[in-house]
Amino acid sequence: MSSNNGHGGHSRYSAWSLVRHGLTPKSGWPRAWREHDLESSYDAVIIGGGVHGLATAYYLARDHGMRKVAVLDKAYIGSGGSGRNTAILRSNYLTPEGVRFYDRSVKLYEHLAADLNYNVMFSQRGHLTLAHNDSSLRTMHWRTEVNKLQGVDSSVIGPDEIKKLVPYLDTSADTRYPILGALYHPPGGIVRHDAVVWGYARGADAHGVHIHQQTEVTGIDVSHGRVTGVQTNRGPISTPVVLNATAGWATLISDMAGVSMPVQTFPLQAAVTEPVRPFLDTVVVSGTLHVYVSQTDRGELVFGASVDPFASYSMRGSLEFTEGIAGHVLELMPALHRMKLLRQWAGLCDMTPDYSPIMGPTPVEGFYVDVGWGTYGFKAGPVSGEAMAATLASGKPPEIISAFGLDRFTDGRLVGEKGAAAVGH
Repeated sequence: MSSNNGHGGHSRYSAWSLVRHGLTPKSGWPRAWREHDLESSYDAVIIGGGVHGLATAYYLARDHGMRKVAVLDKAYIGSGGSGRNTAILRSNYLTPEGVRFYDRSVKLYEHLAADLNYNVMFSQRGHLTLAHNDSSLRTMHWRTEVNKLQGVDSSVIGPDEIKKLVPYLDTSADTRYPILGALYHPPGGIVRHDAVVWGYARGADAHGVHIHQQTEVTGIDVSHGRVTGVQTNRGPISTPVVLNATAGWATLISDMAGVSMPVQTFPLQAAVTEPVRPFLDTVVVSGTLHVYVSQTDRGELVFGASVDPFASYSMRGSLEFTEGIAGHVLELMPALHRMKLLRQWAGLCDMTPDYSPIMGPTPVEGFYVDVGWGTYGFKAGPVSGEAMAATLASGKPPEIISAFGLDRFTDGRLVGEKGAAAVGH
């Protein structure tokens, strides 16, 4: 069995060696990514150590040769939205721009484990978006046609086919919310969110990127309309390029550079059950019931809903959410009534007016943003990193993200994704 040390070398370990190293303090295994002194200057500074920031750093170093790059996180990498999401992947969006964008991300995810030499546990098990009324069913047909035109595998299926895919779903006609059909998206699935973060961090470090945890940005220096540096709790950094790749605090960071963002922040809650024998192969989403559910490789059911109905920075769970999610899940799958809910949590979601992200340059030269991801940012980690790396290297956004610029809100070129992102999964 081989294990990569994150810096290009390989060592062979027996099964006993793996156990011994796992139980022995200071076993001699190298760190997945190194600690560095904070340098006084970098060619680029990326604020946010989640999947977007780390992926950008990785592709910036690997594909564009820009290796004097710092990734800053005020806590530890993956401590924000990347560690608080339910890690569902799909590309069956509503607009052509959105479909093309997320389809590229799914394709990158398909090869990510091989590219990073790190098992990210991507499982393409299929994705079902249920329709409970005629209006929802029309939207599913609409999305299917948009998807097919972009070469994405999606189709509308009926209750009999749904029952074959998910036998525990109540597809009878005498329920409160009968299932009339569903948008079936075979490439969709789930991934291990922390593995993606760790894989990108290790890959970026191997290419020379400096990852600085416990490093909070307290200010952004701007002179004559362009970025000149950032201020941190560990000292100042001189840099001509800054990327805001934060979730939850996107507006606070942008305000430091004098750039206003049309973003509101809402909590999104989720919960997980005790592990049980695997029985749910596909991801199931109901926009009408505001619920989605998937089963992890360890057997837990992961539940989520739509964002809380009020703007807030709170990351505490609520009894109201627990009662609501339990009732909606049982309406879909009554047989789960004996399962125990183990824990719940919340993350912060930055919502834009058109439910699409904001990516690219800003009126301040050298200050770039990759923000406004709502409830669907983890799906876009690889493609966002790839596209933002190209943007930072050239100063110009590639075609795949050209529709998501900040200027679309003043020019009236909105990319309306609410019909495919209202529940977000």
